[in-house]
Amino acid sequence: MDFSLGPQATEFRDQIRAFVAKHLTTEVVDRMHSTGTFNDRDLNGALADAGLLAGAVPGYGDRDPIELYVLFNELEKAGAPYDGLAVTMLVAGVVNAVGTDFHREAVLDRLLTGRYNCCLGYSEPDHGSDLAAITTRAVREGDGWVINGQKMWTTMAHEADWVILLTRTNPDVPKHKGLTMFLVPMDTPGIEVQPVPTMATERTNATFYDEVRVGDEWRLGEVDGGWTVMGVALAFERGVMGGTNPAVPLLRHVRDWAATAPSPDGGRMLDDPVLRERMARTAIANQVSQLLTLRAAWIAATGGLPGLEGSMAKLYATERYQQAVGWFQQMAGAEGLLGFHADGAAADGWIDYDARHAPVTTIYGGTTEINRNNVAERHLGLPRAR
Repeated sequence: MDFSLGPQATEFRDQIRAFVAKHLTTEVVDRMHSTGTFNDRDLNGALADAGLLAGAVPGYGDRDPIELYVLFNELEKAGAPYDGLAVTMLVAGVVNAVGTDFHREAVLDRLLTGRYNCCLGYSEPDHGSDLAAITTRAVREGDGWVINGQKMWTTMAHEADWVILLTRTNPDVPKHKGLTMFLVPMDTPGIEVQPVPTMATERTNATFYDEVRVGDEWRLGEVDGGWTVMGVALAFERGVMGGTNPAVPLLRHVRDWAATAPSPDGGRMLDDPVLRERMARTAIANQVSQLLTLRAAWIAATGGLPGLEGSMAKLYATERYQQAVGWFQQMAGAEGLLGFHADGAAADGWIDYDARHAPVTTIYGGTTEINRNNVAERHLGLPRAR
């Protein structure tokens, strides 16, 4: 495959960069980290108003997943609050792929304004990465369903207008075959959201569903066909929707810090040969991550579902990110342990932030262990681990 961007994607990237330069302010970034909410509806709405959002929904507009990758790659590299938008666009892609006319009119059209959000209701307290084992139940009652259960790591639930919710509808068949997906309005009676702080600055949530009643029109896909819908969602989530270049802003912050920070021998840290080597290795890893993600986006652009390739991209990118921040924190010494607003913090606290954020990236979108299993079984042909 050709990894170079075509003329349309290149022009789109230039438009995104110009938008970021104009709209991504220090206030937006500071608010993201102070609140733990990596979402900004005004920024998302401005993207939509500029015509940069709707066309990037997979299979919807005049753009393809390559350009969707470009959108989130540029937002991620700039350190923008893109998490809420990424989840929303993921759900928009799923709705467009498997939804009904009702879903498109009631939900998709609103999502494309940038002023509405979605969250993902997959993981549960006892079934984090083993999604097929979830126990949240949806039971038929008349023309609708009654849902009871709980979900964990429901990031953006406190901002969301809808949750894409994986439920068990048939406990008497193999676990993968008894699941059904719903798109549930978050203002439905019986839904409770409780905040869960993380070791980084992001806020996530636990959500509880107590006798939540929804009509059958909110079902996504076939009854007991939720695993197929999950496959579509995961193919979009791993790789194309960002999360594979988190070390790019880290490297930028380290470079700026090292340009003036004194080294133990009296020079600048930027002249330290060990630091320079590690910066070079990180830059190489960032480029490899970008190429792996582009491969996943290319597969999606040509009609495939890059679940395996997305696993490869995420696995490589997040582990290299964790390795890089470990190097830089070690070389920054005690100052690398100081966070935002602390006097003397290395890179104004960004190294400490990335050290706390990096482990989280190996968990969301499928843990490292799950992604390794995916690669081992589907690519290397190894026997199932369980």
